[in-house]
Amino acid sequence: MSLPNTVLPQGMLEVVSLRPLVREEVSATRSRSHSKPSLPSRIAVIGNYLPRQCGIATFTTDLCAAISAEYGTARLLALPVNDTEEGYDYPTRVRWSLAQDDLRSYQEAAEFLNFNNIDMVCLQHEYGIFGGPAGSHILQLLRGLKMPVVTTLHTVLREPNPDQLRVMEEIAELSDRLIVMSQLSSQFLQEIFKVPGSKIDLVPHGVPDLPFLDPNFYKDRFGVEGKAVLLTFGLLSPNKGIENVIQALPQILSRHKNVVYLVAGATHPHVLRREGEQYRAHLQALAKEVGVESNVIFHNRFVSPEEMVEFIGAADIYITPYRHEAQVVSGTLAYALGAGKAIISTPYWHAIELLDDRRGALVPFQDPDAIARKTVELLDTPAIRHAMRKRAYLFAREMVWKRVAQGYMESFARVRSDRMESPQVRFSARVAQKTLNQLPELNLKHFNRLTDDTGMLQHAIFTIPNNAEGYTTDDNARALVFAVLLEQMGKEQLGRGQCPVPAEDSSFRYLAFLQHAFNPEKGRFKNFLAYDRHWNEAEGSEDCHGRALWGLGAVLGRSRDEGLRCAAGRLFEVSLPAVMEFNSPRAWAYALLGIQEYLDSYPGDRDAQKIRSVLGTRLLEMYESIRTSDWKWFENILAYGNARLPQAMLLVGSACSDDRMVSVGLEALNWLTEAQRCATNGYFVPIGSQGFYRQGEEKARFDQQPLEAAGAVSACLQAYRTTGDSRWRSEAWSAFNWFLGDNDLQLPLYDSVTGGCRDGLHPDRANENQGAESTLSFLMALLEISSLPEPHSAGTSDELFVASTS
Repeated sequence: MSLPNTVLPQGMLEVVSLRPLVREEVSATRSRSHSKPSLPSRIAVIGNYLPRQCGIATFTTDLCAAISAEYGTARLLALPVNDTEEGYDYPTRVRWSLAQDDLRSYQEAAEFLNFNNIDMVCLQHEYGIFGGPAGSHILQLLRGLKMPVVTTLHTVLREPNPDQLRVMEEIAELSDRLIVMSQLSSQFLQEIFKVPGSKIDLVPHGVPDLPFLDPNFYKDRFGVEGKAVLLTFGLLSPNKGIENVIQALPQILSRHKNVVYLVAGATHPHVLRREGEQYRAHLQALAKEVGVESNVIFHNRFVSPEEMVEFIGAADIYITPYRHEAQVVSGTLAYALGAGKAIISTPYWHAIELLDDRRGALVPFQDPDAIARKTVELLDTPAIRHAMRKRAYLFAREMVWKRVAQGYMESFARVRSDRMESPQVRFSARVAQKTLNQLPELNLKHFNRLTDDTGMLQHAIFTIPNNAEGYTTDDNARALVFAVLLEQMGKEQLGRGQCPVPAEDSSFRYLAFLQHAFNPEKGRFKNFLAYDRHWNEAEGSEDCHGRALWGLGAVLGRSRDEGLRCAAGRLFEVSLPAVMEFNSPRAWAYALLGIQEYLDSYPGDRDAQKIRSVLGTRLLEMYESIRTSDWKWFENILAYGNARLPQAMLLVGSACSDDRMVSVGLEALNWLTEAQRCATNGYFVPIGSQGFYRQGEEKARFDQQPLEAAGAVSACLQAYRTTGDSRWRSEAWSAFNWFLGDNDLQLPLYDSVTGGCRDGLHPDRANENQGAESTLSFLMALLEISSLPEPHSAGTSDELFVASTS
C-alpha cells in the first residue's frame, strides 16, 4: 500500500513506510539476533474509551477489540481519562481511569501499571484529552513508567505553541516508538519536532472489514429507499463545514430531485457544554432558509460502531466538507474509504493522502458550488462513481482492524527487539541518584524473611516469600556459604549496623537441609523440595551437587563450630566421590571451590587431592581443546555461572603452584571480562540468559542475572589475590557496581530497604521479585568485596557497616 510522498522535501526527510506484518518483522529480526523478540504479554492502552463520546474513545475501543481478537483477551487492559467527576460506565477491560485535571491521578496510574506487571504501554495522544497546559499532565505518568511506551499521535501540529512543542518533544523522548497515520504527520515530526524517521511507524487508521455492498441494502433502515443519499457523520462542531453542503443542495436538487443529505452524530460534548446546540440550530435554520429542509435529515445521537456501519452503508456519496486543512487524521474519512464509498472532500491533510490516485474527489474549502458540481458529476456518471468506490475499497484492505492490530503488535515487537540490542534508560533512572564504588550497609531483613524452619525458600513475589515454589538445595547451599562467611567476619561487627542479625542457628538449618537432601542410595543430592516437604525427584542436577559440595567445603574450611564441621565432614566424605562421574564443567568448578576450601584446613587428605587434580585437569584440557585465538573459553558457549570456571582454575592453580592452570584461569577470565563489558560506556554487562552466547553467534544481552555479577566479583577478587594486579580489583568493583545501578538500564538491583536483590534485568526494566538466588548473590558479593584489604581503595571492610545507599 503506497501513500503519496509529494509533500516531503527531497533528500531531507525519511519516508516512513507502512509497517509489515509481525511475522515478517520477526523473521527479519532473527537475522540480527539469535533470540526471538517475544510479543508483549500484558498491554495497557491509555486513551479515552467508550461510552465516552469522542473519536479517541471510539478508536481506542476498536483498537483494543482488534488486538484482543487477533492475540487474545488476556493481553489487554485500558486506562481512559475522565473529563467529568462522575466518570463513565466502562466495560471490564477498563481497570483504572484517570481524572483529567488531577496530576496525582497520573502519578498513581504509573504506579498501578508498574506493580501490575504491564510490559507495554500504548498511549493514544491528543492534546485536549489530558490536563495541564497543552495536556502536560500525561508527562507525569510517562516519566514514572518502568516499561516501554509506544505512542499513537492523533494530532501533529505544523505550528505548535511553546507549550505544545515542549510537550510533544518530551513525549517523543519518553516513547520508544511513535505511530502516525499519515506521511504528513511523519514529516511534521521530523521537521518541527526533530524526531528521527527511524523512530516512527506508519500504521493507518483502522476500519471495519465490511463487504462491498450496494448502498440500497441499508437505505430502508433510515426510510430513504429510492433516494440518492449524501452522508456526513461524526461529532458535530462548527469546523465541520456542513453548512457548505446545505448551501450546495439547491443546485444539486435542480438536477437530482431524489437527493437527501444525512447528517449523523451528536454535537461534540465539549461544544455542547460551551455553546449548547447553537451550531445544529444554525444548520437547521439554514436548510429552511435555502428551501431544502425536507432534504436534510439530522440524526442527533452518538453513532455506535454498529450504527456507523449502517449509515455508511446507505450512502451513495460520503462528504467531508471540513473548513480547515490542519487535520492529519480523520477517522470518519477512513471508515468511508474502508466501506468503498464515493467520497467528496475538502483538501485537508489526511484527505489529500487517502484520496490520492482517484480514490476520491477534492474540492476547495468553503466552496458550495464546487461541492454541487462534483456531486452532480458523480450522480450523473455511475461508472465513474463505481470505479472510485472500487479503488477506495481495494486500497483500504490494508486498513482493516485485523491488519492494524498486526501493525501495532509488530511495532511492539520491534520495541522489544530494539531494547534487547540497545537498552534504553528510562526517565526515572536517569534522574535517580546512584552511589557507586561504595559498599551499602549490610541488611539481612530479606535474607531472614526467606528463611523458615525448613531452610531458604526459593522464590519471592516482589518481597513476599513464595511458599508455593518450595526450596532448593542450590539456594540452601549458597545460604550455607554466606552464613559461614558471615560467621567468619565476627558477630562483633554485626552489632555496628542498624540491621537484623541472622538467626543464631542459620548455618545449622542450611546444613540440615543438605543432610536431608542427600540420597545415600544414589550418592547424590536431591534439589527441589516442595513446601509440604516432599521431594520432587530422586536426584538433582550435577550443578546442584557441586554447589552442595561448595557449601560443605566452606563449613569445613571456615567455620569455628566443631559440631557443624563434624556433620559437614561426614556428608562431604560420602558425597564427594559422585563428582568423578560428572560431565558438567560447572559442577566440576563448584566442587573444586568446595574441595579447595576443605583442603585449606585439611591439606593431607589424599583422596580429596586426587579428585581435585582430576577435576582441575579436566577443566584445563577442556579449555585447551576448545580455545582459539578469538574464543578463549572452556566450551563453545558462554551460558550461566561463567566466572566460576576461571575462578576454580585460579584457586586450584594457586594452591598447587600450577602455573599452567593459573595462566589459563587468567586468560579465560580476561576474555570473559572483555565479553561482559559495555563497548560504549565500559560498565559490566553479564551474558543474557535469553540465548546466551554461542561461538560464532551474537551475544544475548538479556535477561541479566545477579548470579553472573556475583561470580564475576569472586573470580576477579581471586585474580587479584593471585596476581596482586589492581586491575582485577577494579574489575571486581565494576561487577559489583552492576548491583548498584551501573548497568544497561541504570537501575539498582539491590533494594536498600529490604536488603534483598531484584531477580535481574529485563530489556525494559528490573524484575521486581527478590528471590533467594539473587539476594544471596548480592550478599555474597558484598561480603567478598568488603574483605579487600587495602584501605586506600574504594570500599574497605569497615565501610560495610557504616556506608549507606542513597
